Amino acid sequence: MPGLTAGLSGRLLLLTVIFVMIAEVLIFVPSVANMRLSWLRDRLNTAAAAGAVIDGLQAELPRSVQNDTLMATGAKLIALRKDGTSRLLAVAETPPGVDEQYDLSDVSQVAAVRDAFSTLLFGGNRVIRVFDVVGDSDTIIELVLGENKLRAAMLAYARNVFLISIVLSLVTAVLIFVSINRIMIRPIRRLTLGMQNFSEDPGNPERIFVPDEGTDELSVAGRHLADMQTELQKTLRQQKNLVDLGLAVSKINHDMRNILSSAQLMSDRLVDAKDPMVRSFAPKLLRTIDRAVAYTGEVLAYGQATEGAPKRKMVPLSLLVRDVRDILALDPDSGIEFHDGVPPDLTVDADSEQLFRVIHNLCRNAVQALQSDTTNAAPRNLSISAQRTGSVVSIVIDDNGPGMPRKARENLFSAFRGSARSGGTGLGLVIARELVLAHGGTIALVEKPGPGTQFRIEIADRAASVQAARTA
Repeated sequence: MPGLTAGLSGRLLLLTVIFVMIAEVLIFVPSVANMRLSWLRDRLNTAAAAGAVIDGLQAELPRSVQNDTLMATGAKLIALRKDGTSRLLAVAETPPGVDEQYDLSDVSQVAAVRDAFSTLLFGGNRVIRVFDVVGDSDTIIELVLGENKLRAAMLAYARNVFLISIVLSLVTAVLIFVSINRIMIRPIRRLTLGMQNFSEDPGNPERIFVPDEGTDELSVAGRHLADMQTELQKTLRQQKNLVDLGLAVSKINHDMRNILSSAQLMSDRLVDAKDPMVRSFAPKLLRTIDRAVAYTGEVLAYGQATEGAPKRKMVPLSLLVRDVRDILALDPDSGIEFHDGVPPDLTVDADSEQLFRVIHNLCRNAVQALQSDTTNAAPRNLSISAQRTGSVVSIVIDDNGPGMPRKARENLFSAFRGSARSGGTGLGLVIARELVLAHGGTIALVEKPGPGTQFRIEIADRAASVQAARTA
């Protein structure tokens, strides 16, 4: 039995047999009660027919005729009540003592079931008295008979019903088993096998489940499983890229920090140079190297899925934009014009280094897009504008390049999938979004009627607490 019920199909077969047997039992209970009533009424009808003939003779029957009549009905006594009088038609030589009596003219279903099981369980040696009305008349036919033949007939009926129930339940169970096994068990087993195969080697594209064509629930589940496995493989590939990227960056980071530290020491000497142009560029070069040194210390932050909490203060946005323009170092021969539309007195409540990274990443992407657009003869422009509305500063970075491809738009801010150029990683937009969200702000790609790409960044000032206002 444990082996049979170990699988879903075996349990289904067993439950089907059990349920069919329960249904047969529910059918058997009233049917055996009706069988008992039918058996008794048949004897009463036979006795009533004989009684009508005997009653017309108006004479007592000889003993031999009485015995034949009693044998034909299986009774020990036959009596007829008519017009208030009772006539004994036939009786055994020794009148029997009656153990139970039943009136079949008015029998409820509950009483019929009770009497039937009383006969099955306790009958056999009892003598019962049974009477019923003959047809539509007021004549009552009465029999006294032993219960052994009735019980034997009921046991034979019960045995036949039981055998038929067994055969019916097995046939029904097999038919249901074959149907359900084909419709449900096999597809479920196939889904389970597909999950097991995929779990053994989730990186293998050949292990992705191939769903069946169809509109039923299992076919839909198969298609969802295949989609889920496909997306999981993409996620695993992205995670592998992140691991490889983190490993590569960690190898580079150590040597890069040493190189930048040496460059920082040498750049400090440029401040003392006598050349005016060198002296003017020295502070910018130092700030750039300082940022590079700081970036090498935080370059693995993306791989760790975290960024440092922003150290916010009121920052002149125009100075950050000017640093971005200097870092981009756009050559006049490149044909790209940088337009700075940020008001000089506009300040933003942000971490200056993190906001610089956001603007620089977006501007660098715009410059790369403009440089790749060799078919556009119009002047290529990159502009930054900003304005304050109440406590919210809105920064717009706009270019008139070729715009972002459809795939990049669909996977915007997704690492390794949202890059707008071939060979790109899309990490710039991911990092920019993460830094903006750390400020509680928003960054979005804005739909524009003309060509190009436009991003809007919105950062709100922090709410000043009463304690901070008092100490200010």
